[in-house]
This record gives sequence, structure tokens and C-alpha cells, in this order.
Amino acid sequence: MTPSREISRLIEIMAALRTPVTGCPWDLEQDFSTIAPYTLEEAYEVAEAIRLNDMENLREELGDLLLQVVYHARMAEEDQQFDFADVVEGITNKMIRRHPHVFGDDEARSAGMAKGMWEKIKAEEKAERKARREALGLQEKKKAYLDNVPAVFPALVEADKLQRRASKVGFDWGTAGPVLDKIREEIGELDDEISAGDVDKSKIEGELGDVLFAVANLARHLEIDPESALKRTNDKFRKRFAAIETHAEQTGTTLDAMTLDEMEAAWQAAKRPSSSEV
Repeated sequence: MTPSREISRLIEIMAALRTPVTGCPWDLEQDFSTIAPYTLEEAYEVAEAIRLNDMENLREELGDLLLQVVYHARMAEEDQQFDFADVVEGITNKMIRRHPHVFGDDEARSAGMAKGMWEKIKAEEKAERKARREALGLQEKKKAYLDNVPAVFPALVEADKLQRRASKVGFDWGTAGPVLDKIREEIGELDDEISAGDVDKSKIEGELGDVLFAVANLARHLEIDPESALKRTNDKFRKRFAAIETHAEQTGTTLDAMTLDEMEAAWQAAKRPSSSEV
């Protein structure tokens, strides 16, 4: 089998990998739940390539992410649920339907996206989804208000989205001040648990989670993306720790052999050239 620019070749390759007896033993063992972590990982690697503005790597990572879509579609086809063509048809139908000002008739295009049209389209899609699932014998579970926020998000992103959704119905502080007070309160409760004579790791974890949740809330009130803020600090930590590693190499030692005081001195030295980041 030879490489190709056509999506059909990728679908053929995946089918061959999943063919019993002649396929790949590892691929044949996989199911939706075992592949899902790889799907998330590839999505993050796409985002990382974009962050680094590495177009060559982005091309490669987009291919890896596309493979994940083909993989899931192949497993669904084997279960006689749907195939890759169904996935493509579904998303193309959705995009055309949601953009009548682009793909509609002359009247729709000239009118542009009318006020309330987006909500109308979404409501129609929701009703059709419900009818489609009922026809398949699938019961629509009644969703709680916050169920619209997927629980598979990274915890910090999930916290931000939960708080944003709750704020839409008024469950929110008006300013950042009370949030800062809440952070101090949560840190105090965390300190109490850590200082307790009978240390309960589960309670400490709970209090630490409360602190992080409150910090995410503060970021929202300051109109700062908490994930981006933490990513920026992570990058800064990487750079400064690399400076410690470089210092170790230049002085003929290793990270393992350095004392904490030596590491701290190298850390402080690394901070000075980039003091604007502090």
C-alpha cells in the first residue's frame, strides 16, 4: 500500500490495521475508551504546535488528529453504528445549515445573519437530535443546567467554564474583591487542615481544590484566561530550570549533585535577565 493525498487511502489503511488475523495486534485490541486518551493528547499537541507557531509540526499533528477521527469512525463502522462518510455528512450539513448568510439563496445571503437566527437554528438541531435518538430507542437524559459543560475538560478549563455558565443566571460576585476574600478564606481552611493533628489527605485535597477553584474565579473576574496564565508560568519555569541545568553543565556538575542553595542561586541569576516577566 502506498501513501496518498486522498482521505480514502487513510480510511483503507485503518481498515487494514483493524482487519482480524492480518491486521495489527495492538490496533485490534483497542476500543473507544482506550483510544480516547490518545485523541485528547493529539488535540493538545495540535494546540502546542499552534502556540509555538511551528507550521511543519502543525501539519504533522493535524494528521495525527485526523487519524484519531478515522480510528473512531472505523470502530463505529465495525459496530454497524456509523462510518467516516456519516461523520463528514453530519458536519457538512451542520456548517451549511448554520451559515445561511453564506450558503443560502440570494435572499438569505443579502439579509445576512438575522437576529435570533442562530438560536433558531440551534433549537431546530436540538429537536432533530432528540427525534433521531428516540428513533434509535435512545432516551434523552434530562440535563442539569451545568451539564452543558463537558466533564472531560482539563480541571482548570472546566472550572472556568462552570463559573461562566453559572454567572449567566446571576450566581456570581460583581467584582474581584469578594473573590480575593474567598481565596484568603479557602487558604485559611487549607492551612487548618494541614496543621491539624490528625492529617486527613482527602480533606486537604478537597481544600486545595477549593483554593484552585477560587483562583480560577478570580482570573475570570480579571478577564484573564487561567489556562493561559498558568501556561505562561509553566513556560517561565521551564526556561529558568533549563538555566539551572546549563549552570550545572558549565560548572562540571549535575542536577543531582547540586545542593538546593546552589540551585536557588542559579534560579535567581536566571530571573535577573528577564525581570520583566516576574
